[in-house]
Amino acid sequence: MDHPGVGTWLRKRRAKTPDKAALIYGEGAVMTYRQLADLSDAVSGMLLSHGVGEGDTVAYLGENSPEFLATLFGCAQIGVVFVPVNTRLAPPEILHVLADSRARALIHDRDFGDRLAPLISAVGIRTVVETDDLAVLPPLDPATAPLDVPPDHPAAVIYTSGTTGRAKGAVLTHRNLTWVALNCIIDYDVVSTDVALMISPLFHVASLGMGALPVLLKGGTIVLEKGFEPGRALSLIAEHGVTMLSGVPTTYQLLADHPDWHSTDLSTLATLTCGGSAVPTRILNAYEERGLHFSQGYGMTETSPGATSLAAAMTRSKQGSVGLPHFFTDVRIATDDGSPAASGTVGEIQIIGPNVFPGYLNLPESTAEAFTDDGWFRSGDLGYLDEDGYLFISDRLKDMIISGGENIYPAEVENLISDLDGVTGVAVIGVPDEQWGEVPWAVITVRDAAPLDLGTVRAHLDGRLARYKLPKNLVIVDELPRTASGKVRKTELRSRFARDSS
Repeated sequence: MDHPGVGTWLRKRRAKTPDKAALIYGEGAVMTYRQLADLSDAVSGMLLSHGVGEGDTVAYLGENSPEFLATLFGCAQIGVVFVPVNTRLAPPEILHVLADSRARALIHDRDFGDRLAPLISAVGIRTVVETDDLAVLPPLDPATAPLDVPPDHPAAVIYTSGTTGRAKGAVLTHRNLTWVALNCIIDYDVVSTDVALMISPLFHVASLGMGALPVLLKGGTIVLEKGFEPGRALSLIAEHGVTMLSGVPTTYQLLADHPDWHSTDLSTLATLTCGGSAVPTRILNAYEERGLHFSQGYGMTETSPGATSLAAAMTRSKQGSVGLPHFFTDVRIATDDGSPAASGTVGEIQIIGPNVFPGYLNLPESTAEAFTDDGWFRSGDLGYLDEDGYLFISDRLKDMIISGGENIYPAEVENLISDLDGVTGVAVIGVPDEQWGEVPWAVITVRDAAPLDLGTVRAHLDGRLARYKLPKNLVIVDELPRTASGKVRKTELRSRFARDSS
């Protein structure tokens, strides 16, 4: 017998732990598992009444809220595919997600209404519902039984920027989301008494797949925040006895730098997980002084997203490593000819397991290129395994920039900068930054000393790209370093400007 779909989880929780707090949100409001399951049922009924059913897609644009999770589960239990939209995207980026996913319905926070109005008409979405209206939906008709959705049915489509500049929808199945949750429950020792503070957006696959879902599957409690404010986060940890916290290095740095850091009771914190990039030594030191230790990891949208985790006990002895493969996941290193790499030899990181996605939406060629002939996912990242099997990241083949936990693919920024009059060449690179880990810089060549500056470039990009993707600095050079085949040598640029930024 295979596992049932994600949509069954809240039905089972309603039967097993109906009065347990599932969510704490706002100014101390509590939603039990019964109430969350009932709200999810109501979402299912609303969608069915609008003719949205199995195999259709529903887009969601909104901040962290009970309605976000109720929509996810409400979709899941009737076989509808959930498409969370990054709230920081610019209108053209949102339009692409809505059109590419062929969304039949859109659920959104009221604050996004003005931004969405022209996009809705452009893609012809007929069913549009504000999240405020979900709270007053009638209960699901008992005659309308939810489906037992097969595990390989798509549960969600998460969009990740592509190396060519076109955002790609990674299809995550019910099986993927279940197994990544199980990996987390095992490797992070999630228990039903855990209280997890959720300060990262749920539209990010890490917050959803490795944050919310494992806790809800296990029957724990989530303190759900719309955004991150360090002082409030510290207060919530003490108030609710938070045991679990996840974030990126910037998150943890801002907490440790806050005036309330030393006076806040952090004694209940047991599990700190961090992804996106390595935790700087000074942050490790600050937390270890409070008796706190990190579990770091590596993954990507296509692996739902967890691939490896470094146990807190190994943070120092294996510093720089992203750990061992998750319990139900395997990792290997392949050389240029595809053969297994010896211990300590750098090659492409490849991943296999039930958490690995089946492919990209509407992109069969990209899907085929993403897998080896024997079924391993090709990450495009370079790394090596040490003699104990711990993974170390060496470089990113795709040149992705990770700024404050947000992924930035240079190609989409470069494509738009190239449209500026006078630009003859452009390379966008990640440069180290103390607060954000790294930030994008644009290095360009211009024709006839064209009068371009950072303000002009950012103004050209603003409204076309999410603001976190906009370059933080502009450097005009006489010539971009290139390989014999004409490709820009970004490694050389990163090395040069890393020194300039320090």
